[in-house]
Amino acid sequence: MNPAVHLDGITKRFPGVVANDDVDLAVERGSVHALLGENGAGKTTLMNVLYGLYRPTEGTVRLDGEPRSFDSPRDAIDAGVGMIHQHFMLVDPMTVWENVVLGNEPTTWGGLRVDREAAREAVVELSERYGFDVDPDATIADISVGEQQRVEILKALYRGAEVLIMDEPTAVLTPQEVEELYGVFEELTEQGKTIIFISHKLGEALSAADDITVLRDGVNVGTVAAADVTREELAELMVGREVLMDPATSPRETGERVLEVTDLCVEDDRGVEAVSDLSFELRGGEILGIAGVDGNGQSQLAEAITGLRETASGEIRYRGESMVGQTRRDRIDRGMAFIPEDRQERGLVMSYDLTENGVLGSQHDPPFARGGRLDWGAAQDHAESVIEQYDVRPPDADAEAESLSGGNQQKFIVGREFERDPELVVAAHPTRGVDIGSTEFLHDRLLELRAEGKAVLLVSSKLDEVQGLSDRLAVIHEGEFTGVVDPATVTEEEIGLLMAGESLDDDSVERAAIHDAGGAPDEVDGGAADDEGVDA
Repeated sequence: MNPAVHLDGITKRFPGVVANDDVDLAVERGSVHALLGENGAGKTTLMNVLYGLYRPTEGTVRLDGEPRSFDSPRDAIDAGVGMIHQHFMLVDPMTVWENVVLGNEPTTWGGLRVDREAAREAVVELSERYGFDVDPDATIADISVGEQQRVEILKALYRGAEVLIMDEPTAVLTPQEVEELYGVFEELTEQGKTIIFISHKLGEALSAADDITVLRDGVNVGTVAAADVTREELAELMVGREVLMDPATSPRETGERVLEVTDLCVEDDRGVEAVSDLSFELRGGEILGIAGVDGNGQSQLAEAITGLRETASGEIRYRGESMVGQTRRDRIDRGMAFIPEDRQERGLVMSYDLTENGVLGSQHDPPFARGGRLDWGAAQDHAESVIEQYDVRPPDADAEAESLSGGNQQKFIVGREFERDPELVVAAHPTRGVDIGSTEFLHDRLLELRAEGKAVLLVSSKLDEVQGLSDRLAVIHEGEFTGVVDPATVTEEEIGLLMAGESLDDDSVERAAIHDAGGAPDEVDGGAADDEGVDA
């Protein structure tokens, strides 16, 4: 029997770059196939060829053994290939069923009127067939992220998709929602659908996939059965060398209080309160992790601390000094570094080259400023040093930021911020979009900063990252801390409950022992998480 998808000798060239080099990929019908690889390995390019966004330079796309040629995603959709993007493409004020049929509505009166009853019935029937528990009449704005993802899948199925491509499908889900998604995969494949997903998470590929294909430098370096490979073997296949999978952390004495946040309230861009009365502190030689599903106030909290967003009320004190009225540049000058969540909006000027981007925030300070003028020689030397130390590709200080892949943009920002010699690092998703080899390096750098007595506030949606690196772990939901736990003892299930806004028993939330790393347990008040939130 022919595979559902066979990419035969796919080569895709861009000016000066071979993104895919004679790649073969066979995906069996009714299976889940994971596509792994480092940044720039060619995973997304390969899937864009399958989805009709790119035409291959060489090679053939075959579906069920038949050669196909796609000039656009519409051609791919018509051939039964659907794609669910990481950032959902839904209209918030509209209902579930309206989103599913949008653009393909059944009509009456000779096509002049949408047949709303037939459209709703079609969505209900589709949802029941695949076991999706989604209210067809709920508005998108009122349902969970996991339910929104199922709506995206329903959209593809409604359009006749037999092959579903999913890009980083668990990036915005709680652990419980991830398990539910795996159940969706099982239901879909049992009914003959084929799933290909791109992921940076080795554990996800091992848990969800039947087979795993690894790309390195645009070449398929192997396809393995998930049941026959270990996490370490997969990592080595991806990187081409042995990789230390788990950061080596150990308890250590903390120093003086570096950051103190008291009763902090912060609004989002719409004027809606995104952070509600948060209080916590952070000491030198400590990593405080903040875990939560994206969009629960983490971005606004990080931006308020680093001076990119005004606070509505409350206090931020850095090294004993109030930050009220202090600008972002003031905070940089005082030793506060920031790795932003949105690297392109907050971290780089995309039209600038790496030399120019390397001095952003420090352009008025030595060694870059001399006699009121910028020393471009020193700036270029600095950019080249960051490029070399953090393995930024291409290794060209004159390259514009917009010409780099997302992962390489991230590595450059991290290098620039770490090399400021900061006292406090606010790191928001520092390894997002970064391959496993670079992730290992960046984790080591965070631990080195901790060992040097620096304070690190680590915001991440990757549970293994915040659990593996943090000394204390706070979980945020709708702008409040629902729990502050010991990352060494808390379970993934308990973190998932806290991420969903649930509270835990007193025994699960180790508040007294970890509330203040510099104080004794009996100095702390408070019990389990409640509806008012929990202070760290």
